[in-house]
Order: sequence, then structure tokens, then C-alpha cells
Amino acid sequence: MDVLVSANRNAGQYYMATRPFSDSDVPPVDFITTGIFQYTNFVGGSNASLITLPAMNNTDAMLNFISRIRNTNVTQNPPINVPGDTDINRRVFITLAVNDLPCKNSKCVVSDGFAASLNNVSFVYPHIDVLQAYYRNIRGVFAENFPFLPPEFYDFTGNLTGVVSAVEVGTRAICVNYGDAVEIVLQSTQMGAGGSHPIHLHGYSFYWVGAGFGNFNGETDPSTYNLVDPPLMNTIDVPGTGWVAIRFFANNPGVWYMHCHFERHTSWGMSTVLIVRNGSTIETSIRPRPSTMPRCHRT
Repeated sequence: MDVLVSANRNAGQYYMATRPFSDSDVPPVDFITTGIFQYTNFVGGSNASLITLPAMNNTDAMLNFISRIRNTNVTQNPPINVPGDTDINRRVFITLAVNDLPCKNSKCVVSDGFAASLNNVSFVYPHIDVLQAYYRNIRGVFAENFPFLPPEFYDFTGNLTGVVSAVEVGTRAICVNYGDAVEIVLQSTQMGAGGSHPIHLHGYSFYWVGAGFGNFNGETDPSTYNLVDPPLMNTIDVPGTGWVAIRFFANNPGVWYMHCHFERHTSWGMSTVLIVRNGSTIETSIRPRPSTMPRCHRT
């Protein structure tokens, strides 16, 4: 993230230190990164005190930090334009999980290996890119039927007894119209090793309006949203035992990749594409391919 610092303290050198947060069952690597914030008109040694960092799995410390992140009303930032409750006309609730691939032969006992999924759909990368297939009407490459709700509701962050971890595979896209006001709730699950997931959406910055622990409650949790000064982001970390809510106006037509930023989870299929259909004018439609742009050819 980008931050603004007001240099209004006594001239000197100030230590900075960060460590990663991890709520996964997988043993993390405890890298501590340090630096010094120094005033140019200061001469002398450091006057910073020793920094005490929270434990890597200190969820309370993490929540205390992220709850203080706000959008700043400065000229460098775009004007705040958060979709309000009455604006939202497309809601998507997405669960994040690490799953098992279903058995394909009689020798398979438990699974055919690991997969990762969004709403129990593990993304399959097509031989023809979805962008080209969508705008050139090439059929059979992807389907416009990504589920807007998970196929099964259970205690996502709790007891998984009896929950089937097998996953579907496919190339399924989220499709919205130009100008839609979109809300996406991202819910972590304890499938696999659990843990948090940094979710990145190409083509957009979105407002991070809410977060919490446990299972998202559609009746009560929206009342906790920050619709006044939420941070504008393009990557959001979904806590391993909780959820986040984001909102944005779909005003950038195109085909946009959405995925977990852990490479292994992306390679296992924790991704999808967001298709924002063209609007009714040239200005609200995707630009045509430049005539000088080379085409890709397969042999």
C-alpha cells in the first residue's frame, strides 16, 4: 500500500520495522524488514526507541491496524465515489478454498491432487485467451455462468465435518453490465490449510468497505460498512477466518483477471475473470485492437 507521512516530529532518525502476518496452518517464514526514516536537516545518531512487533499470528493486532486505514482527502487521490446501498445492483458472494480434485479412475482413493477454487470452481486456463474469445465470439472457450453464490452454505470458518472438499473445474466468468454498481464479499474457508488470501483484481481499483471474522452475515454485517472514507485498493487480503467486502462501479469495459496473489493458489485455480460488457457508446466500450498490433498464431 501507499502511505502519506507528515514529517512533523522532532528532527531525527526513526526506525521502521515490519513483519508478515500469517494465520495459516502452514509454518510461515518470519522475515522482519527494517528501515530508517531520516530528516535531512538532522545531524547525529538515532533517537528511535526499540520497536516491539506483535506475533506473526496476532489477529487482534492485524485487525487493529487495518481498521484504521482510511481514504485521505488529498488532491493526489481521485474523488471518493463509493457505491451506496441503493446503488448496488450486482452482488456476488465468493468463498475461497483449497480443495481436492475429484477422482477420475478406479485407482484413485481420495483425490487426484490439490486444487484451489472460488465458489467451488477451479479455474481452467483455456488455450485461447478469454479476452480474444469474448470479443471475437469464439465459442467453447469459456462460460458466462460463474456462480454468484457458493453451491453450499456451511460453517466456512469452523467445523467442516461432513463437508465435501471435491471441486468442479472449468473456465467460468463473472459477467456484469457497464455501469453496474458491484459488491463482492470474499469469504475465507478452512478448506485445505486455511489461511488468508490476497485477492487482486486487474483493471480496477475498488473500495474496501468492510471486514470481519467468522462467517459473513448478510443481515447484520453490512451495517458495519465504512461508506464514508474507505481505502481505494486493487488488492485485498482476506483473513483466514473471516471475510472482506468491496464495492466499485463497473466503468472499465473489458475482460479482467481476478486471482489470489499466492502463486501456488493461482496455479491451482483460485481465479476467475470479470467481464464488463460494453456500454451503449464508443466512450463506454472497449477500444478496438490497433491495426499495427501483431496477432498471436498457434502452430
